[in-house]
Amino acid sequence: MLSQLRPAIVSTVFFTLLLGLAYPLAITGVAQAAFPAQAGGSLIRDARGQVIGSALIGQAFARPEYLHPRPSAAGSNGYDASASSGSNYGPLNPDLAKRVKGDAAALASDAAGRPIPADALTTSGSGLDPDISPANARMQAARIAKARGADPAKVAALIDAHVEGPFLGFLGQPRLNVLKTNLALDVAFGRAHLPKS
Repeated sequence: MLSQLRPAIVSTVFFTLLLGLAYPLAITGVAQAAFPAQAGGSLIRDARGQVIGSALIGQAFARPEYLHPRPSAAGSNGYDASASSGSNYGPLNPDLAKRVKGDAAALASDAAGRPIPADALTTSGSGLDPDISPANARMQAARIAKARGADPAKVAALIDAHVEGPFLGFLGQPRLNVLKTNLALDVAFGRAHLPKS
């Protein structure tokens, strides 16, 4: 039995060091060298250089001068990156119908009689989707312009300038990153006159 125990222990220690330590460190090193921003979490910094979020993780924006993201079911109040998940409500669940109806009523003024884009009412599978559709963003442009005292055409143009096409030109749908676009809104139209919240 001892003759079998020694090779088992040596193999366990060897493969733990190789696959649990050396391999992850090597892959992390290659990723840091080849894709430093992505390997570091795709962090977004403000004008002062402070990290304010990640391009990969959605956050809550509720003030009228900003784009609002998709609804979130991640955590008790949404947008909790440590509790990433969807609501798992089925299409006939009355709680889902109640939430969608409430969200649609809240978005009625933004929609101004036009259809509300689906991503403005539905959560993503993770609850942390950082992107919204161009239609969702354009629906919010008039509210943002009014809250900022800006020309609606200029706000709409800024939104259109931040639309990203499908990945590799054919994978996915056009989208825009909410956090990046909100930072661009602050740069273009300033923050000094905005009410504090």
